[in-house]
Amino acid sequence: MDKIFKTLDEQISILENKGMIVEDEIVAKEILLRENYFFISGYRTLFMKSTSDRTFVPGASFRELYGVFNFDRQVRNILFKNLLIIENNLKSILSYHLSKTYGIRENDYLNPNNFNNHPDKKRQINDLINKMKRQIRSNADSHTATAHYNTRYGYIPLWIAVKVLSFGIVSELYLILKPSDQKAVAEFFHVEAEELATYLPILSNYRNLCAHEEILFDHRVQRKIEDTRFHRMLEIPKMNNEYIYGKDDLFALMIILKQMLRKEDFNSLIKELDYEINRLNGKLESISIGKILDRMGFPINYLEIEGME
Repeated sequence: MDKIFKTLDEQISILENKGMIVEDEIVAKEILLRENYFFISGYRTLFMKSTSDRTFVPGASFRELYGVFNFDRQVRNILFKNLLIIENNLKSILSYHLSKTYGIRENDYLNPNNFNNHPDKKRQINDLINKMKRQIRSNADSHTATAHYNTRYGYIPLWIAVKVLSFGIVSELYLILKPSDQKAVAEFFHVEAEELATYLPILSNYRNLCAHEEILFDHRVQRKIEDTRFHRMLEIPKMNNEYIYGKDDLFALMIILKQMLRKEDFNSLIKELDYEINRLNGKLESISIGKILDRMGFPINYLEIEGME
């Protein structure tokens, strides 16, 4: 069945008929027109009585709904700038190591012999090399640095090429490196090579989610991270012998960032997030901030991670 177009008045009526308080319809209509009803309504499940009863809890208001929408936007902005730091760090250390080890010309650093020689990796290696070459060629003339090197020297060194490669591509590149090269890159971030192999697809997923303004706060990734000392130190509860927070949720991302960011960058991040959480708490009346934290996968003592080593 096709979806039917709803006017702003009809959108307001849908919310009100399910029990939401709309304090100022003029303001609400302006917000819905500017921000899109579909995206704002993506947060409405927080205020519903249950999965079977789709009406709103008593006192739920449009002001609260829009408050959660804005909270998620601010959290996306905070995380995005820190994910860009990780992206830049990864591109820098990876291009430095591969250039030093294998050479600076495209035929040097993209030689299939440089990568993991396991037979199962052969197709993946060839596919990724071809993807990298396509991205470099398609962006060579539109990016100032790549155009300069291509014109002046006739080739584009990897430390320049990474500027036009996506985080996803660079993450895949790490996955096909020889174990010794993976270890060298992972050591920069003070994590094990196997950990970094797990973390990079998660970081790439969240980076793209933030860049495209998708709903962030209750996002779950497909692959869970391994248990860490932070799970134990925070005494996160377990269910069926598995930690209930920090495995495939937003707090799992925080645990990754705790390990990979510089201490001062992570401390700034956690303080900015705490400010936004407290700010949202002041806007909530019909539900508690604890419900938001639970959906984010944040333990109630999340702030303690800042001082942990």
